[in-house]
Amino acid sequence: MLERLQAAEARYAEIEAKLADPAWYSDSNVYQKLYREQRQLQPVIEAYRSYTAILDQIEQAKTLLDDPELAEVAKEELSEAKARLPEQEHALKLLLLPKDPNDEKNVILEIRGGVGGEESALFAHSLYRMYAMYAEKHGWKLEVVNLNETELGGVKELSAIIEGVGAYSRLKFESGVHRVQRVPETESGGRIHTSTATVAVLPELDEVTFQLDPKDLQIDTYRSSGAGGQHVNKTESAIRITHLPTGTVVECQDERSQYKNKDRAMKILASRLYAMEREKQEQAVAAERRSQVGTGMRNERIRTYNFPQGRVTDHRIGLTLYKIDQIMDGDLDEIMDALITADQAERLRASTEEA
Repeated sequence: MLERLQAAEARYAEIEAKLADPAWYSDSNVYQKLYREQRQLQPVIEAYRSYTAILDQIEQAKTLLDDPELAEVAKEELSEAKARLPEQEHALKLLLLPKDPNDEKNVILEIRGGVGGEESALFAHSLYRMYAMYAEKHGWKLEVVNLNETELGGVKELSAIIEGVGAYSRLKFESGVHRVQRVPETESGGRIHTSTATVAVLPELDEVTFQLDPKDLQIDTYRSSGAGGQHVNKTESAIRITHLPTGTVVECQDERSQYKNKDRAMKILASRLYAMEREKQEQAVAAERRSQVGTGMRNERIRTYNFPQGRVTDHRIGLTLYKIDQIMDGDLDEIMDALITADQAERLRASTEEA
């Protein structure tokens, strides 16, 4: 670990020197790349310098133990420094875990009604509202690109793009089956129903990042449906793209421009195909070791929202919170933080076993 940290500090110093040299300003792409690398290394370097400062404090305190006048102070400093060392070592190990290359990407959010008829569609709409409010709290931009609603305002199927720094890193554990237990608006007898909705969170990629062969694509245009006046009825701006080898279909009808709809549909398609490929890889890994947080596959029941009891339970980490109203209003950070911590702990355990 120390060798990796020393190499990282040397690289950080090299980047600092280059960024301070005006000669590097001429190529904006290179400059931005160096700046991003510096920003990624900075937390590691700061933690490493804190770690070495504690080691220096320990060594200095040891040299003063034989001094009658300073021995008591030295013992206190030595005890304090030794107590802080394990915590700083743990922080460094977490920072050195391999980063998910998609963490800084935008998110493609897909929500579908599941088991439960109209109530599942209404629950899917509640989930959409929850994520929309969460995105707003973080200053992210959410745009719906495809929406298929029911007559009562439920969501049969919805696709949206969430743009913002770190959006995928916060939302990536939301993929899976969400279950609700409540008295539906359509229920006159007051009986509690159990319904489900499916959430998929994908990193936004484009067809360049994930290679798409034009020969594998069937692209159709059609008239947008839903509200929108004469434009919706007369202009074939909506796009449907079918990936022939897998049968994957993506529709986009949010934009008035056919070009913009096609561009968004291609990004969503690339992201879905990437997710399918990654899911295959995860299944292979899961055969040997299943992670504590889970693989994020859609067939997993990950969370239950129980309205009569006012609780939300995440089944992967055994977390139960009795504040369902706040959570449905987008107060998700406590759940997200717990999931991220559990994932880090599992990956740290796995890296220790492999070492």
